[in-house]
Amino acid sequence: MINVVDGSPAAGGAVSVFDGVDLERLTQQVPTPFYAYSASAIRERISGLQHALHGLDALICYAVKANSNLAILQLMRDAGVGADTVSGGELWRCLNAGMPPERIVFSGVGKTAEEMAAALRAGILHLNVESFEELELLQQVAQAQDTVAHVAVRINPDVDAHTHEKISTGKAENKFGVSIDEARRWFAQQAAFPQVRLDGLHVHIGSQILSVEPFRQALQRVAAFWRELAVGGHALGSIDVGGGLGVCYRAGHDHPVAPADYVGAIREALAGFNGQILLEPGRYLVAEAGVLLTRVIRVKHGDERRFLVLDAAMNDLIRPSMYDAWHDIVPVSHGDRAPVTYDIVGPVCETGDTFARGRELPECRAGELVMIKSAGAYGSSMASTYNSRPLTAEVLLDRGRYAIIRRRQRLESMVTDELAADHWQTA
Repeated sequence: MINVVDGSPAAGGAVSVFDGVDLERLTQQVPTPFYAYSASAIRERISGLQHALHGLDALICYAVKANSNLAILQLMRDAGVGADTVSGGELWRCLNAGMPPERIVFSGVGKTAEEMAAALRAGILHLNVESFEELELLQQVAQAQDTVAHVAVRINPDVDAHTHEKISTGKAENKFGVSIDEARRWFAQQAAFPQVRLDGLHVHIGSQILSVEPFRQALQRVAAFWRELAVGGHALGSIDVGGGLGVCYRAGHDHPVAPADYVGAIREALAGFNGQILLEPGRYLVAEAGVLLTRVIRVKHGDERRFLVLDAAMNDLIRPSMYDAWHDIVPVSHGDRAPVTYDIVGPVCETGDTFARGRELPECRAGELVMIKSAGAYGSSMASTYNSRPLTAEVLLDRGRYAIIRRRQRLESMVTDELAADHWQTA
């Protein structure tokens, strides 16, 4: 990945510049905590994956749930990337960002009739359907619009992705997709759904996958089914291989799959397929391109622990609390002090408001800046206003310049849609 960080974060040293922007100066303009994203790093990830895909009829559809900021979506759009959406709100964001609808797919197990109708009106590429009940509803919605819905059937290949159980999606016990046996029955009953065209397959087995083998197993099962369908006269226009490529959260510990190896598994499994191949990376494109900048409020000396209390909290970055996720944490302006072991926590009134336990950092002092790394995915997009803490600002950096792409939420805007109980009604 492009070197956009100046410093020695792997060794615990200070990090002072990010994508050409001096972070100390930046925090004089934008109060902490806030997210900063490197446009250079995102473009580098996109370019690397596109290079690996050279020669294939392939479309990258960015998983919007990873980071749905409009400026990030526009960056994806300008790089020729499409979008994988999972809600009507994400679809609206993509269209509002100018994403061409023919580059958008819609996934998820709980699509409503309203969301289906919006997707069909927009003319998106296809919907990934995950249950027979959803297929029946889509037939009704498409019939009401007098249109034909293009559908990729999401296969659950029963493959263990060897990732955290909360982000594993390709095992039989998970809620996602259908078995190949059930999908086979759908294709056999195609005539019963005249407003739905089953012309694609979709598979996604999980997120933060650090080995190519689960991808290979899942793709082989999908490929075998594609060939079976072809023999039976069911031509497919696309195969969507999902996402899941892992990233490095812990330097020296996490070893992500190289794009060439990942695409190599796709080429091997789908050799001879003449349709379009879709990929749905999210975390891979943005996680390592983002950091959460936060300031030390104080150092609290407990009887047994030393707590580094930050102005960022679990409502800003919930991954450590929800997934026990590791994020490398490094100082911004000092790295030559003696190491100290801290529990790194936020100010929210929850014991779970903890970013790290027993973490060794160069000694930190009140008022100093700290960087939480690899926070560009599932950070701001999963944030909340718990404890009535405003949503953080977001800043896009690009080779020495910056743009605020979301202002820090004002307290007044937090209660805009709240009403006093002055107007009682009966249902």
